[in-house]
Formats: sequence, C-alpha cells, structure tokens
Amino acid sequence: MLSKEGRVSSWNSGYVADIAYTYGYYQELSPSHLSFVATNRAQHAPDPSGPINYCELGSGQGLTTNILAAANPHSRFYATDFNPAHVASSRRLAAEAGLDNVTFYDTSFSDFAEEKSLPEEFDIISLHGIYSWVNADLRAAIVDFIARKLKVGGLLYISYNCMPGWAAAAPMRHLMYMHGKVHGGPTATRLQPALDFIEKIQKSNALYFRSNPLLEKRFEMLKGQNRNYLTHEYFNDVWEPFYHADVVRDLDAAKLTYIGSASLLEDVDVINLTEEQQKILAEIADPVLRETTRDYMTNKQFRRDVFVKGAHPLPPRLARETWLDRRFVLVADRSGIELKAKGALGEAKLQEEVYNPLLERLAGEPKTVRELVADPAVANLGWARLQQALTVLVGANYLMPCLSARDEGKRVRATKAFNRAVVLRAQDNGNLQFLASPVTGGGVVVPRFHQLFLLALSEGKKQPQEWAQFAWDVLNRQGERITKEGNVLQSAEENLKELNEQAASFAEKRLPVLRALQIA
Repeated sequence: MLSKEGRVSSWNSGYVADIAYTYGYYQELSPSHLSFVATNRAQHAPDPSGPINYCELGSGQGLTTNILAAANPHSRFYATDFNPAHVASSRRLAAEAGLDNVTFYDTSFSDFAEEKSLPEEFDIISLHGIYSWVNADLRAAIVDFIARKLKVGGLLYISYNCMPGWAAAAPMRHLMYMHGKVHGGPTATRLQPALDFIEKIQKSNALYFRSNPLLEKRFEMLKGQNRNYLTHEYFNDVWEPFYHADVVRDLDAAKLTYIGSASLLEDVDVINLTEEQQKILAEIADPVLRETTRDYMTNKQFRRDVFVKGAHPLPPRLARETWLDRRFVLVADRSGIELKAKGALGEAKLQEEVYNPLLERLAGEPKTVRELVADPAVANLGWARLQQALTVLVGANYLMPCLSARDEGKRVRATKAFNRAVVLRAQDNGNLQFLASPVTGGGVVVPRFHQLFLLALSEGKKQPQEWAQFAWDVLNRQGERITKEGNVLQSAEENLKELNEQAASFAEKRLPVLRALQIA
C-alpha cells in the first residue's frame, strides 16, 4: 500500500497485528440495545425486529457480529477487519454455525465504501475500540464511509479513549510503548518487560507517580488484565484519546447528531453527579460543551457514543407508545440481584419500593412495558420513575431489551445452530464465553463450564452430577485441572467435587435464566 507521499507503508498501518485480539462480545453494539438507547432519548430509530442492514468496522475476531447475525436472522450483517487472521477465524465460526446472513471482509477502511457487494446504505454502523487506534487518514476514511453509507435516520455506535480521564495515565502508556519500541522483537515479548520497567520507575520515587497518586492503584489493576488486550492498548503506533467535542466535530462532516451514551448508567444523573454539578450543567445551553463538561465532572476515560443521522425526536404520545411496546427480559438470577448501581459518585442503593415490584413482575419470562403497568404495583410508580428504573436495570446488566415476539421461532432455529457450534468448541478451550439469545437479539455471558453443562444436557444427561462428570471427562482427556482461589486442584475427586458444586448452582440459578432467554 502506498502512503500519500508515495512511500510503501505497512498493511497494518502501525496497528498490532502479530497478536490476535480477544474474543469479546459487546452488548452495546446490538440493534436491540441501540434502538433502546434511541427510545430512551425519545428519538426515532430503525426497528431491530424488522430487516436491517448492519455494518461493523474493525470486527476483530468477529464474535459480536456472528452472535448478532445468529440472533437476528431477519437482517444482514457486514464486517471488515484489517487482520486476515481475524477474518479467517470469523468466517470459520460463521460456517460452523451455518450463518448465511453475514459476510466478513479484510478490506481497508479506505477502500471499503467501494466494495460492490455492500448494500447502498446501512441502518446501523458500529465501531468499537477503533477510532483512538488508527491514524488521521484512516479516521477520515471512516468518517467518509459513514457519510456515504449510513442511511438517513440510521444509528452510529462509536467508542474511543477520551479525555480528561486519560490525562494522568497517558504518559505511563507512552513510556511503556517507548520501552517496547526500543527493545523490539515480537509484540508478545514486550509487555512484561515494559510492566517491570514501569514498576521500577514507580519504586524509584519518581515525581510523576508521586504527583499522580491514583496511578498506583491503576497500575496494579493493569497488571491483572488480559495480556492480549493490554498489548493492543499499549503497543500500537497510533494511540490518541479524544475529547467528546473532537469526535462530534469529526462526525459533523457526516451530518450526525449525538443522542446519548450506549452505557446507560452514565446518563443517569443521580448516580453520577452532585446536585451542584447538575445545576451547572443545566445552565449550559450548548450540548457539546455540556457533554464535554460532564466528562470533566466524571473524569471519563472511555466513551461509548450513539449518534443519529438526522435527529428526529418522537412526539410525547408516540414516545410513550414506543416505550409501552418495549419488551424486557431478566438476564440475572432474581435471588442474586443486589439493589445497587455503580456510578461516578460510587455505589448507589436502589429503592426497594421501586425496583422489587419490577423485578418480581419480570421474573420468569419477557414482558412488555404495557404488560408491566397492568400490575398496579408497577403502575403506581409513575411514568418517570418507571422509565428511569428500567434504564438503570438495563444499564446494570440485570435486564436486556428484547426483540418483538414475532418471528421468534425463526430466531430460535438460527441461535440453536450457532450455540451448538460454540458449546462444541468448549470441549477444546474457553475462548468463546458468550451464546446468542433469540429473545434479546444479542449475546449473553455463558462461561466454559456452563457451556459444557449445556452440551451434556443436549446429549440427554439430565442430572447435575452427570453434567459434572461430562465436564470432568472433557478436562481430564486434555490433562486440564481446575484452578480455585489460585490453587490448582490436582486429584479427580477435588475436580469432580468442584464441578458438582458448580453444576448444582447452575441448575438452580442460571439454567432457568437461560431457558427464559431460549438458550437452553
């Protein structure tokens, strides 16, 4: 590939390519979630239960796109990633799951708009963890793609490292990057020496660390994070945190308007802002200045923004009807839900008289808001409190917005095939920690052992003890052992005891939830 100056440039444009990225699923990218963000902001949005065209830019290992394709067989999905190893992995999973509504490309952002097999327009475009890690030319190509390909009324999800939250830690990241560059070699070999170097500098009583006392805690947390993630975060040649105002300015060229955060709790003032801070923001008329100022109040370091091309507010009557038709499902065991939510101000206790009636009504199966308010205990909460409570429960990952009940049978067939492909892989490793739900149109966390229990159940083993034995047989054949509280369980008896405890807990608490989600 040639740069603008005519010099040959690397195909990866400085992005880490010799280490695969993590197998992550990001619920914020799902059509049902993004549509709910718009509903929560009283904005028109594409109907996730109807046919849509969806594009992910920078799809990594492709797990998110594949899950969304399985859970939304009525729609078509297109994704591109610069790394051909990622694309090959994505295509293999799609083939194993029999997905015929998803296409993966290894086309660059600069050329993707010219790809003839793409639809003319997309209802949703998403890019997670890309914008801060590519150079200015590629960011311009991304904005151009969005301007040309996002449908009027369509939604954009974009996440990026942001200021001022990175202000203190950015120099530490830069020093790790420089250390890795100087010592060279494969990227995988650079991380631990760089971490050791930073620790040595810290212990030398460097004034930088003394002037930023919160860095010590941040550095300790960093050392425990996923190594592949850290390598991509800390060793890319391009790494730039943005102010929200910068991204708004860039996307203005594509005629986009910011409507809210995909991390719903971040827009709930009562758990993020003091009364004085809320008053200050209320006095700021300019929406961009207001949102940027809010980032200073919460010291935000990563944003998950939702934009719309052509903001079109819903009139109050239609906004209420849209809410009433919204369907939600409980994705956590009711008995294990703590009435707490975490915001910038810390952990907030949720009011029992507001949340308990909702959780009791939602236990067991998905329900629309119209069905919820048929219960006087819920209706008596009042409209504003009900909306906020549902938003908080979704933001806290206790609830998920659902697709319409129509055509659920078709979705069940597609997700069943996908989930079968994933749980079969669980016999080899625990890379894929999510399964697809035909109810939510998205993914749900299901750890490896739970997947093995589901696989055993699908093969006619009905008792938890049988599931535990099945899982142990899989592990033992590969010479694997369970680690519990930092200790490796060596004997078969110890491993089976642990698996039996996990299987019993799974049967009691998690399996009913997975059945409500039509995963089990």
